[in-house]
Amino acid sequence: MDTIIKAIVFLPLIGFLIAGIGGNAIGAKASEYVTSGFMIIAAVLSWIVFFDVAMGETEMIKVSVLRWIQSGNLDVEWAFRVDTLTAVMFVVVNTVSTLVHIYSIGYMHHDPHRPRFFAYLSLFTFAMLMLVTADNLLQMFFGWEGVGLASYLLIGFWYKKPSASAAAMKAFIVNRVGDFGFILGISCVFVLFGSINFETIFATAATYLPAEGAANAAEPVINLFGMSLDKSHALTATCLLLFMGAMGKSAQFLLHTWLPDAMEGPTPVSALIHAATMVTAGVFLVARMSPVFELSHDALMVVTLVGAITAFFAATVGLVQNDIKRVIAYSTCSQLGYMFVALGIGAYGAAVFHLFTHAFFKALLFLGAGSVIHAVDGEQDMRYMGGLRKHIPITFWMMTIGTLALTGVGIPGTVIGFAGFFSKDAIIESTFASHSPVAGFAFVLLVIAALFTSFYSWRLAFMTFFGKPRASADVMHHVHESPAVMLIPLYILGAGAIGAGVIFVEYFYGHHYGEFWQGALFTLPGNDLVNEYHHVPLWVKWSPFAAMALGFVTAWYMYIRSPETPKYLAEQHRGLYQFLLNKWYFDELYDFLFVRSAKALGRFLWKKGDGAVIDGFGPNGVAARVVDVTDRVVRLQTGYLYHYAFAMLLGIAALVTWMMLGSSL
Repeated sequence: MDTIIKAIVFLPLIGFLIAGIGGNAIGAKASEYVTSGFMIIAAVLSWIVFFDVAMGETEMIKVSVLRWIQSGNLDVEWAFRVDTLTAVMFVVVNTVSTLVHIYSIGYMHHDPHRPRFFAYLSLFTFAMLMLVTADNLLQMFFGWEGVGLASYLLIGFWYKKPSASAAAMKAFIVNRVGDFGFILGISCVFVLFGSINFETIFATAATYLPAEGAANAAEPVINLFGMSLDKSHALTATCLLLFMGAMGKSAQFLLHTWLPDAMEGPTPVSALIHAATMVTAGVFLVARMSPVFELSHDALMVVTLVGAITAFFAATVGLVQNDIKRVIAYSTCSQLGYMFVALGIGAYGAAVFHLFTHAFFKALLFLGAGSVIHAVDGEQDMRYMGGLRKHIPITFWMMTIGTLALTGVGIPGTVIGFAGFFSKDAIIESTFASHSPVAGFAFVLLVIAALFTSFYSWRLAFMTFFGKPRASADVMHHVHESPAVMLIPLYILGAGAIGAGVIFVEYFYGHHYGEFWQGALFTLPGNDLVNEYHHVPLWVKWSPFAAMALGFVTAWYMYIRSPETPKYLAEQHRGLYQFLLNKWYFDELYDFLFVRSAKALGRFLWKKGDGAVIDGFGPNGVAARVVDVTDRVVRLQTGYLYHYAFAMLLGIAALVTWMMLGSSL
């Protein structure tokens, strides 16, 4: 098993090295086949590990690679920690990445830089695998920064396109804000627990907080930002700093602005980022650190609030977007909000379950959107599509399956439903059953978000595939179905979007919860949401279904029955429409508060500080004085003999005077 785990992690790295270093030598085709072949092997091995560890009797496996850092109390080993949570992420990351690799063979067929593209894909996968197999926070941070680097390279893959380069920079910079919090959080963990190794942290966390009324309960243990904090408040601060990192990677409210712009990269990149790698890292971090987060109810409450607001905010923005990829991107942002709500209320199994199902139907939607874009000659604006279902029927049905899964179509109380139905409803019902002070607020926002999700998902389907074609006659004449190499991944993802929920619900968040997770997720005694969510009132169980149905009917009326209605509503409520279309003006606000002010400060320091003060009084000032002195000295060199003779006489007179004065003294 140790060899299998090492192969899973290192095969993508080997593929990256071969395609990245020798891609030009072996050619584009060989680069595609080598990287994709290694990924197929890694994906098959990942399912073997999943059934052996998660579905079998094997407990947590630790595979040592090498000693890494030994400095004082800091002892860090590079090792792979494989428990049920890691096994689930193996399946998600490697399955989706493999399908994206295969899909890209067709999608990127005409790109001259395919070796570099496939090398980046494999590097992205390796970095994510390093993150999910981490046995300590430093190794996790290595993978964390690795996926940040790979996302920068892939979002800006078409670097000659200014918007792509700007989007890559934006993603990199916004994530640095979250990573600053993550670094501080890691440092706080080391101070509090004396280690950054997970085994030590989890073992210490169980008995870390002193009993109420204990003599040392209020004793300061850490000084953070000038505040002396006791154990309880220090844990809260530590969890919030770690969550800050998760907010950046998983594009939560306030640190979400990079995610929609990431659509500037090739469509397969969008599928990989949104379904399996980058954005799931934050969810994984909080789930992995659940033993620590469970000790701070305040931190969990913040996680719940941020997740609920993100789910609602992103869903409102998705209502009016016209770019097919941006609609799906805001859907990702919203669904990640659902996952963080589940984490915040302690329903960790439901959160990871939704991450698992979401990977299938979100990758399906993105790759389906890529198939649509491929068919209409690169067009991404849904206003210039329409009537495509007869021209690309396979893509239409695959995207319909993805839409049914995303909107959570299913019959409550039965086993009939698509993947999203089981995982999203489990989160909504668990939120209602939770005893968190903000559970009621979160429940309302999640149900409203479910309504909006259904509306914008079906709006996308109706604008793209139904009605009269709005593209030019030349574009419609060349519309064609994608090749088999692009459709086969859609079939596999479609199967996952249909069956992943009903097959695995009892394991992730049902009767087999305990034996499935085997302690990989931690929940405080008394928090029995796994059973409580089954006993919520009937109206709670049916509320997501009602929201989904209402969203579908509204979208059908506005885009099939009465297509003039959306334009009329936009004109009648222009302020609200512009507010949503411009994404609540967060980009403009951040540009005013941070970008312009930073540029103004930099310009001031450049012109006044560096130019006027440092250069003025420093190198340039000294140089100017030297020039002045030399100009005056040069004037003494006239070339006339009598001037030199006169100067010599003055010198002799001065010398004689000095000698006379010296002798008299």
